[in-house]
Amino acid sequence: MKKKIVIGSRGSLLALAQSEMIKKRLEDNFPEIEFEIKKIVTSGDKDLVSNWNNSDKSLKSFFTKEIEVELLNGSIDLAVHSMKDMPILSPEGLICGAVPDREDPRDVLISKSGKSLMELPEGAIVGTSSLRRTMNLKNLRPDLQIKQLRGNIHTRLNKLKNEDYDAILLAAAGLKRVGLENEITEYLDPNRFFPAPAQGVLHIQCRENDEEIRSILKSIHREDIERVVVIEREFSKIFDGGCHTPMGCYSEVNGDEITFSGIYFKDEKGYTAQITEKLNKGICVAQAVAECIKEKING
Repeated sequence: MKKKIVIGSRGSLLALAQSEMIKKRLEDNFPEIEFEIKKIVTSGDKDLVSNWNNSDKSLKSFFTKEIEVELLNGSIDLAVHSMKDMPILSPEGLICGAVPDREDPRDVLISKSGKSLMELPEGAIVGTSSLRRTMNLKNLRPDLQIKQLRGNIHTRLNKLKNEDYDAILLAAAGLKRVGLENEITEYLDPNRFFPAPAQGVLHIQCRENDEEIRSILKSIHREDIERVVVIEREFSKIFDGGCHTPMGCYSEVNGDEITFSGIYFKDEKGYTAQITEKLNKGICVAQAVAECIKEKING
């Protein structure tokens, strides 16, 4: 058995918090092994502005490519990614070795005044760089002004305090993982303000032929979470879900059933559908909701 295992991570505070969380869980399960985190700078970290402006291309690989190269060449043993940053298909030779516990999938509002989304004054300025969040906002509050907002969690919170924003939108999961849950003004209802597919989920990546690492990762894998993620990512795939695709979805699991809701925006109008089905139907659940939405779009 390996004496030391190296975990690859982006260098942002959120990425490192997520990697530390996985490291701690693995250390608890395998106290005889030393675990170390290696920070890797991705092209998304180097050149965020121009990458965001490249609207013809999904941004997913910008935050994973360099980490995957190190995984393939053996300089790291596993990598911790946010699932929503991951393309549907992994590079040849790499797999998802574990889907651990899911953090809160909801989006949240943080406002200067402490007012909720529906209480913000007419014409208030809300910061987000996400097309999905922008369209959700326009759907609920068409009077609001939407202003672009870039940067990591701490940068965005500083911009809210010091720049011309009345409120900003972020993912609950990120704030909770870096210990900033107390900044949240309002948790947005995920059946009205639809989260990104697989929001709050981590993707622990490893080499396909590394049986030892795969065995170790089984100790933190949650098959029940993976089954839901497969459905959400299928919905994303149907609508070509990248960072510039205005769509979202939400899953509620009750025993062996899932209530799955989805939204897709076309010409700034949101089309929604919901289905309650057996969880073991898998991707058929997402396909049924997507079909219903397509029928609505086509009249």
